[in-house]
Amino acid sequence: MASPDIESPWLCAAGESFCGSFNIRVEEGNAADILHVLEVPTSSVPYNCSIPKPPPLPIKPCTKNKYPNRFLHCSFVPKETKDVWDKLFKEGNGADVYIITMDESCIQAHSSILSIASPVLGNILQQSKVKNGFKYIKIPGVPHEAVYAFFRFLYSSCFEEEDLKKFVLHLLVLSHSYLVPPLKRVCEYFLEQGGLTKENVIDVLQLARNCDAPRLSLICVRMVVKDFKAITSTEGWKIMKRANPALEQELVESVVDEDSRKQERLRKVEERKVYLQLHEAMEALLHICRDGCRTIGPRDKVLKGSQVACNFPACKGLEALVRHFSNCKTRVPGGCVHCKRMWQLLELHSRMCNEPDLCKVPLCRHFKEKMQQQSKKDEAKWKLLVSKVISAKKALGPFSARHAGLL
Repeated sequence: MASPDIESPWLCAAGESFCGSFNIRVEEGNAADILHVLEVPTSSVPYNCSIPKPPPLPIKPCTKNKYPNRFLHCSFVPKETKDVWDKLFKEGNGADVYIITMDESCIQAHSSILSIASPVLGNILQQSKVKNGFKYIKIPGVPHEAVYAFFRFLYSSCFEEEDLKKFVLHLLVLSHSYLVPPLKRVCEYFLEQGGLTKENVIDVLQLARNCDAPRLSLICVRMVVKDFKAITSTEGWKIMKRANPALEQELVESVVDEDSRKQERLRKVEERKVYLQLHEAMEALLHICRDGCRTIGPRDKVLKGSQVACNFPACKGLEALVRHFSNCKTRVPGGCVHCKRMWQLLELHSRMCNEPDLCKVPLCRHFKEKMQQQSKKDEAKWKLLVSKVISAKKALGPFSARHAGLL
C-alpha cells in the first residue's frame, strides 16, 4: 500500500527550513490581554482639547487553526492546487515530451513545465528535435521509479516517503544535475536527519562532494571520525579505498587530527584543574593564616569541641601538609618532599601577594626579597606559573569558595 503523499513547501520559499515547514501556523493571540495597555486613560480634561485620538485597537489575530504562516507571505499553496498539478503529471493530458528511463519505459511530461522547473531540462528541450509530435529525453543509469519521483516533484512538489527512503541518493544526483534546489534540500535534510548509516556514509560523502553539498559532506566526515573502526570494515570503504585512495588518506588524517585535538583538549582540562587547585590552595593558605581555620585550628585560639569543622573545601587538602610542615624535623627546601611542596606554596603566595608588609602568611616578605637574587630563567618560570594561576582565578569568577561565603 502506497504511503501518503508528503507535501514539500520549497516552491513557496527557498530559504524555509525543512523541519518547520510542514505545519507552520500563526501563534494564537487574545486581544483582551492587551486591551488594558491600549485603552484610553480616563481624564477630567474635555475631549475637545488638543489631545489626539488614540489609534484604533489592532484587529484580533487569526487563530492558529485557520491560516498557515506562509499565507502572510503571499505564498500559501493549498493542497487542492498541488493535487491538480499531481493529477496533470500522472494523467499526462496534453503532454509533448517523453522521458525514456533505463528500462526503456516512458514517462509523459510537458515541455513548458519542465523548462520552468529546471533550466537544464529547458536547454535540453530547446536542442532536441520533435519526432511524431514529441520531444524525447533519455535519463540512463537511474531506476524508473526514481525518475518518476523526480519529475513528479517538478510538478507538484510532492513525493512518496518510501520513494525518498529508497531512492534518496538517485534523487540527490538528479536534483543537482538538473538544478532543482528544492528537491536537493529535501534529500540533504533526509540524509542529515537519520538517513546516514555505517553502510552508506562513504557513498553519501562522495556524492555530497560531487553534488556541492558541503554541510552534508561535513556531517559524513564527522560520522566517519566518530565510528572509524566500524566504517572501515564496510563494503563502501573497501570500494572507496581502491577507487579513491586520496579520500581514504584524507579521512585517516581527519581521524588522526581529531585524536590529537581530543588529547590536547584533555591536556588543557587537566592543566586547568591543576591551576585551579593551586588557586584554591592560595585562598586556603590566606584563610588559614589570616582568618583562622576551624579544621586546622584557628590562629591564636583553641578549637572547642562544640565548634564544627571548616567548610572551606581547600582547607581539608592542606590540613595534612600544614600539620606535617609544622612538626617536620628536616623542614629545609629540597630535604623533605612534603616540606618542599609547602615551601613552593609559600613562595607562590608571596609572588601573588600585593601586601607583603601586612600579610600574615609566614615568610611572605622573605620570598619577596629572595626574588631579586633568582636567575632570569627561574624568574620566567615563576611568572608563567603566576599568570596561569591568576588566569584560572579570573575564569573561576565570583563563584570561588571564598566568594561563596564558605569562610
